[in-house]
Amino acid sequence: MLKESYPLYLGNRPELPNTDLEVVDKYSGHTATRVPLADATTIDRAIEMAHAAKSHMAVLKPYARQQMLYACVTEFERRRDDLALSLCIEAGKPISDAEGEVTRLIDTFRVAAEEAVRIGGETIPLEISARADGYRGMTQRVPLGPCAFISPFNFPLNLVAHKVAPAIAAGCPFVLKPASATPVGALIIGEVLAGIGLPEGAFSILPCPRDGADQLVTDDRIKLLSFTGSDAVGWGLKAKAGKKKVVLELGGNAACIVDETADIDDAVARLVIGAFYQSGQSCISVQRILIHEKVYDQVREKLVAKVKALKAGDPKERGTFIGPMISEKEAVRLASWIEAAVAAGGRVLCGNAREGAMLSATLLEEVPADEKLCQEEAFGPVAVLSRFTDFEAALAEVNASRYGLQAGVFTRDLYRAQMAWDRLEVGGVVVGDIPSWRVDHMPYGGVKDSGIGREGLRYAIEEMTEIRLLVIRTPPTAK
Repeated sequence: MLKESYPLYLGNRPELPNTDLEVVDKYSGHTATRVPLADATTIDRAIEMAHAAKSHMAVLKPYARQQMLYACVTEFERRRDDLALSLCIEAGKPISDAEGEVTRLIDTFRVAAEEAVRIGGETIPLEISARADGYRGMTQRVPLGPCAFISPFNFPLNLVAHKVAPAIAAGCPFVLKPASATPVGALIIGEVLAGIGLPEGAFSILPCPRDGADQLVTDDRIKLLSFTGSDAVGWGLKAKAGKKKVVLELGGNAACIVDETADIDDAVARLVIGAFYQSGQSCISVQRILIHEKVYDQVREKLVAKVKALKAGDPKERGTFIGPMISEKEAVRLASWIEAAVAAGGRVLCGNAREGAMLSATLLEEVPADEKLCQEEAFGPVAVLSRFTDFEAALAEVNASRYGLQAGVFTRDLYRAQMAWDRLEVGGVVVGDIPSWRVDHMPYGGVKDSGIGREGLRYAIEEMTEIRLLVIRTPPTAK
C-alpha cells in the first residue's frame, strides 16, 4: 500500500507544507494517499534555487554524473515491487504493465548513465579557402541551464525518467511538475534523487495547480521547457514560453497498416497489445487499423475473438489486462465518442460497455472518417478497423491526420516498407510491429500537431545542451 502522505521536493529537500492534493486509487475510487500542492512562492523559490545551481551542475565531471545515475538504478532495482504497486494504485495500471514500466525506468536511468560520459563534440576543418589558412575549430556541448519539466499521468515513472535522467547526465538543474492525478511516482523518484549527492538546489519536484505551470513556462530563468501531454495544452504553453527552448511530446491517433503479405496471427497478437495495453492510455496506442481487403475478414475475426477474451478488472490481480481509465470523466467522454460513431454509421464489433471508470475493450468498423474516433486522440481502449485495396492509398489515409507521432506497418514487402518510411508523415515508422513499440534510447517524438523535438537519452541530452565553438588560429610565424 502507499504511505499516508508523500512530501514534495524543494531544492533537493523533502517538505510537507500541506496535504491538499488527494491521490485516488483509480480502481476502487478511494483515497490512496495525499501529497502537498506547491504555491506560487514555492515554485518561484524552486526556480531561484535551480538558477543558483546552474554553475554547480555544469562543473560536475561526467563520471560523477554517471555514478549518481547508477546509484539511482541500484535503488530502483531494490524498490521494484513498491514502485510497481504505486503504479497499480495511482494510475490503475495492470500489474504486468506496471512491472514493465519499472523495468523501463531502470533502463532509462542506466542508459542515461552510459550517455553521461559520451557527450562529445567534433573537430571542424576550417581551411576551406586560403583566407582560413591556419585556422582549426572544435566544438563541445554545454548544458543549457535550468529546465522546466511537465509530465503526464499515463507513465508516472518512465516519462518523468525521460526528462530527469538526461538532465542529470547533461548537467542541468530542473523543476518538475508531475501530473496531479499521478504524482506519487515522481515523488518516489525525488526521494531517490535526494540521496545521490546532487548539488544543492539541483532539483525540485512540485505537484501544483495548472496555473503553477505558467510560472515554469514564462520565467526567463528557465532555459528549456519540456512538456508531455495533450496537443492543445502543449502548443498553448509554447506560445507563452518566450525565448526559451521548447520540446513538446504530444498526442496522436496512431495508425497501423496490415497488408495481404503479413503474418496474420503475429499481426493480430501485436495489434491487441498495441490497442489495449494499459487501457489504451498511450499517445502511440493503436487507434486506426487499416487492413487489406484480401485479409480483412480473417483479421477482423481473429481480432474480435482475442479482444473479447481480454480480462478486465482489478489492476493488482495477475492476469488483468484492462484496468480503469484515469477517471470516470474520461471513460464517459470516450463512451460518448463511441456512441457518436455508431450514430454516424459505425458498427461495434465488441466491447462498448462502461461501469464507472472501466470501459471494455472496444473494436468498431465502418466509422466515417470525420468522426472523432478517427480524427482525434481517443486515449482509451478503442480501435477502429477499415479496409483498403491500394497500399499507397493506405499511406495517404494514415497521413490524413493532424497528428504524426508513430505508425506501424505489417508487410513482408521490402519496397512497401521503404515506401512507408519515405512517405509517412510521422516521427517514426515501425515495420513488422505496432506503432506502440518503443525502446527508451531511440529518438522519439512527432511532427505536425504531435510535437517538436525528440526524447530518447542521447537525443534528449542534445536538446538540453548547446554547441559551443572554439576556433584556434596558428600565426604564420608559428608554422
